[in-house]
Amino acid sequence: MEANDNTVYIGKKKPMSYVLAVVTQFNNGQNEVTIKARGRSISCAVDVAEIVRNRFMTDVSYKDIRLTTEEVEGENGPVKVSSIEIFLTK
Repeated sequence: MEANDNTVYIGKKKPMSYVLAVVTQFNNGQNEVTIKARGRSISCAVDVAEIVRNRFMTDVSYKDIRLTTEEVEGENGPVKVSSIEIFLTK
């Protein structure tokens, strides 16, 4: 995955940490922000997108949502992990 200025990667923090990151991106002049997550973080990514849209920036909408499966190296060989990319636009 390439690192863009307008991409927020979801990890193990609370959703509001990522909401702040997304809102900051939009306030810094970005017209589109991508939220990316894998595995168990997918539900957090959806929460972040919904919180941004419904509570903080009602003018933001979904441009695209991509669902994929990535193969990563696990303890016992390759493991398939689901991933999501949510594209928000102003």
